[in-house]
Formats: sequence, C-alpha cells, structure tokens
Amino acid sequence: MKEIILDLRIPDENRKRESIRTAKIVHKLNNAEPFSDEHIQLERELFKDMGENSRISTPIYVNIAQNIHIGKNVVIMPYFKCMSAGNVYIEDNTRIALNVSVITNNHDFYERDILTIKDVHICKNVWIGAGATILSGITIGENAIVGAGSVVTKDVEANTVVVGNPAKVIKRLEPEKFIKS
Repeated sequence: MKEIILDLRIPDENRKRESIRTAKIVHKLNNAEPFSDEHIQLERELFKDMGENSRISTPIYVNIAQNIHIGKNVVIMPYFKCMSAGNVYIEDNTRIALNVSVITNNHDFYERDILTIKDVHICKNVWIGAGATILSGITIGENAIVGAGSVVTKDVEANTVVVGNPAKVIKRLEPEKFIKS
C-alpha cells in the first residue's frame, strides 16, 4: 500500500477549499430532514462519486468528501466518521453500522505536523459492525464481516469474520452461500 506524506505546514489551497466545502455541506446535511429531497440532494452534492440506491443516515463527520467513493446499494448508519486525507473506497452492497470510524491518516510519531496517509478499501458486500474502527491502509475483502467494536489494524481476507482489538479472524464464511443480488 502506497503511503503519502503530507506536511501540514505547507499551504494547500485545493485541500483547504475542499475541506471548507465539505464542512459546509456536512453541516447542512446533518440538519436536513432525513430522506427529504434536500437530504438526498445534499448527499449527492457532498459525495460526487456515490452509486445509485446508496443512503447515508445522519449525523456524520467527514473532513474531505472528494476522497470518498461509494458504490451502489451502500447503507451507512448514523455517526459515521471519516478522516479522509487519503481515498476511501466503499464498494457495492456494503453495510456500515452505527458509529463506525474510517481513518486514512496518521501523524508522524516525531513530527506531528506531518501526516502519513494510506487509502482504505472496503470491498463488495462487507458488513462493518457498530463502533468498529478501520485504520489507515486497510483492505477489507469481499463478503467479510467486522464485528462490533473491533479495531482493524491489518487487512481482512475475503469471506472472513473478524472481531476484537486488534481484530482477529474467528470464522471463515462459505462464499457459495451468499445470495447474489
């Protein structure tokens, strides 16, 4: 996984502009009537790369929305938090439960104004349980389940269930049993 280094002391007008745009739309979205036309329009304005039939229940926190890519038929429940200095890819048919955090960036251990950034990739048909945290650079494989409260510090193989802090495999799923949609 490629790591990007970002020095926060060096002004980046594009990043600043997107951060401000994101903050303003997130504020409006968090205060819009759920499932209203305004809410749907604000979701699409915030996430320019969002597939059909996907929905997000508010409130949410996102810092750079242009880096978040959401597939089709994705459901994101309230209190989703995303530190998206890097890209976040959420593929089709994924379910993200209440109070999940996805974090693409970290600070250098010795120089706190330096961000170390790695993308997060959540593959198709993943279920992330309530209160889970997905850390920088992680890929969660197709059909995987991340148990509630888990902290994912390493890639998750397809067709597995992981739980705990740090998350560990507790079960292998049978891919042939999944209902194809």
